[in-house]
Amino acid sequence: MAAAWRTERARRAVTIVRTVTGSRSSHTEVKSQYDALVIGGGHNGLVAAAYLQKGGLNTAVLERRHVLGGAAVSEEIIPGFHFSRCAYLLSLLRPHIYADLELKKHGLRVYMRDPHAFTPMLEEGVNGAAPRSLMLGSDLARNQMEIGKFSQKDAKAYPEFVAHLEKLAAAVHPLLDAPPVDIPGLTAGSLRKRMTAAKTLKPLVKCGLKLGGNIPDFYELVTAPIMKVCVYFMFPNRLYVLLHHVMGELEKEKGAWGYVEGGMGGVSQAIASAARSYGVDIFTEKDVGQILVDSDGVKGVTLKDGSEIRSNVVLSNATPYVTFKDLTPQAALPPEFIKAVDQIDYTSPVTKINVAVDKLPNFLAAPTPDNKPGPHHQCSIHLNCESVEVLETAYRDAMNGRPSVRPMLEMTIPSVLDPTLAPPGCHVVSLFTQFTPYHILGREWTEQDREAYADTVFDWVEQYVPGFKKSVVGRDILAPPDLERIFGLTGGNIFHGSMSLDQLYLARPLPSLSDYRSPIKRLYLCGSGGHPGGGVMGSPGWNAALTALADLKQH
Repeated sequence: MAAAWRTERARRAVTIVRTVTGSRSSHTEVKSQYDALVIGGGHNGLVAAAYLQKGGLNTAVLERRHVLGGAAVSEEIIPGFHFSRCAYLLSLLRPHIYADLELKKHGLRVYMRDPHAFTPMLEEGVNGAAPRSLMLGSDLARNQMEIGKFSQKDAKAYPEFVAHLEKLAAAVHPLLDAPPVDIPGLTAGSLRKRMTAAKTLKPLVKCGLKLGGNIPDFYELVTAPIMKVCVYFMFPNRLYVLLHHVMGELEKEKGAWGYVEGGMGGVSQAIASAARSYGVDIFTEKDVGQILVDSDGVKGVTLKDGSEIRSNVVLSNATPYVTFKDLTPQAALPPEFIKAVDQIDYTSPVTKINVAVDKLPNFLAAPTPDNKPGPHHQCSIHLNCESVEVLETAYRDAMNGRPSVRPMLEMTIPSVLDPTLAPPGCHVVSLFTQFTPYHILGREWTEQDREAYADTVFDWVEQYVPGFKKSVVGRDILAPPDLERIFGLTGGNIFHGSMSLDQLYLARPLPSLSDYRSPIKRLYLCGSGGHPGGGVMGSPGWNAALTALADLKQH
């Protein structure tokens, strides 16, 4: 039965035949004027629009693609198979936004995962046994047993390691839901302005008090090489994935990561539904060509079809580069600001491969009979992660301008928990692969390059999952330039800019932009390029909307 779904090696030549139901706007025409406009219908843009409307501004969202969601989108790119085409896991959706917008009421359903991480070894089993594997979940004792298969010393140290990371992570949480400290406001202006700016110190003080004597440990964690931190607690045995599980929160469960029913577009659709319930107008296939500006600030936008939409407030959910280099008139921006925007790092090593298969992958390290899923199938499955040396070699390949010969692979199979994604007996597989350069030896990617790299990836998967290649119905290969072209992600960076120390908090994406305000009055940045960055779903949009509303209230 499943074989009937096989296509003619669809590979990359796939056609989008359906998007998530309800992605198109119910409005046939855009009004000529709004109180506020949001450029881009990604999750942060939709969150921003919802709060602007709740704050009393008649707001519209303008999305250039045919489907809402930005990177959090669901698409049927192979008939019968529905993919989270870019982003693929839900965790850091801020709890207050989830509750305030009543996203559950608006259709958001999440399949929780436990266990959540599976790392099979590429090795020969001893005395006919299966190769070893590491599986981690919420059960600390079981995790220790798993780690003990590799090192009893590591297993003994593990609880202290987790407690240490959880303590540091909890201290950082207050910084995620507030703008960074307003340094200009604290150091210049009227007494009233300084008093207002002083309130922005509260989250930082709260963070410092929670850290207490752990401030040096926190500093080391964010500045030192990861292996230095790991070696302090345990031997460096296969620790690549251990940091992942302490981050994130879903349904009040710390460290939880889940699959959204129907794919990641379900998050965007729920937020859009909430925004519409407040009165937001949401449009797809409305491609903004330029932001309109005069001496008094922003005045609206011009669409690429030539039509104008007037508004005295504009929030951009595009990357900082697209916002300030492609959409904003360069004459309206200070030269030093433009120069700084040019210096933002968008380097990304990721190629995403979406795969349709006609049977469940069966791992040598954890074989399952009769095409029935085991606990490990619901996990993030890490391949080619046997040692730090393997990862470093893969990284060096990309730094030398070539796709990794042995790439690091993160595989997820969401259809194991969500039956709506694939036909009976079939599955959708997401491969988040590293490391690949934006240019191959200084030239553009070709179709042959994409196919060759995907073949390399599949060859490695085959070693862990014999029969995988024969099960493939079709595949969608998205190298960094494709992620940029399709989703507007400059450099292919899913976080709208590198999450390095020089581009976080007070410097995200630039020191002059960390409060979401641009050099142009009433033009704000509301996407993942702003604090606290990519992955923290909704927070940049929420913070930017509240900043814009506060500015309007003051004036």
